[in-house]
Amino acid sequence: ESEKFWTEGKVEVKLNNLAKVINFMNDGKGQDIISFQELENFNMLKRLAYKLKDRDYIPVHRESRDTRGIDVGLLYDRNVFDIENVYPIRIDLPKRNPTRDILFVSLRHLKTNEILNIYVNHWPSRRGGQEKSEVNRITAAQTLRSSIDSLFAKDENANIILIGDFNDEPTDFSFTRFLKAKDFDCSVKNLKKELLNLGYKKSVNKEGSYLFGGQWDMIDQIVISSALNDGKKIDYVCDSFEVLKPDFMVIEEGNRKGGALPTYMGNKYVGGFSDHFPVAAKFFIAN
Repeated sequence: ESEKFWTEGKVEVKLNNLAKVINFMNDGKGQDIISFQELENFNMLKRLAYKLKDRDYIPVHRESRDTRGIDVGLLYDRNVFDIENVYPIRIDLPKRNPTRDILFVSLRHLKTNEILNIYVNHWPSRRGGQEKSEVNRITAAQTLRSSIDSLFAKDENANIILIGDFNDEPTDFSFTRFLKAKDFDCSVKNLKKELLNLGYKKSVNKEGSYLFGGQWDMIDQIVISSALNDGKKIDYVCDSFEVLKPDFMVIEEGNRKGGALPTYMGNKYVGGFSDHFPVAAKFFIAN
């Protein structure tokens, strides 16, 4: 199916479009770390990296068992970070359907020597309905939480970032009950071993990254450990989490007006960017 839809020309348009979005972000300065969902292979990530301006990105990717060949991946700027560790975390779903792995990437910040532990996610979809499919995302949340707990056991001040398309909202059970990621107050600095959901307030405010059935869903999220909000070393810039909606990405008419312009609308090729808007957060180095 993918061969029928994709040609080399379409791939080139897609890569150029993604590069346009990424180069627009962070006030045109590009990012230190970028995560990707729905990635076909390592080569595509490498080709995209070559198109990004003024940055020396290293691609990180592992093949997963997803039957459609869809994986997750990451780019990091080698002038800002060194890679320490990388491995995939398998999610064994109740019905044994193959799904995307969670990609664990450990980066060392060159200036501070701080380690950032990053989990790149693309949790199972809502195919078949939210309730019927929820057990799959709860399984993903339990798998992820187990890995996080083992990091916290070694270091209660571990710097952890969870990022990706979770196919669930910050207020869903998978997040609140199983992952235990919650709303937070930026000014509270003395927490230990907590997971803070950067998109929680925006989600409750009916903002989102994905327009579906006329409603906004905040299924693309960034969650941090409380060590990244403690006033030491690397810290989250309060309220900097945002859904970026550059004008050139926005559908201007029709029943998906205001949403993100995808590559395909149904079977019709429209040569867009993605049906999700990107989410981003800023961090600063505390002296």
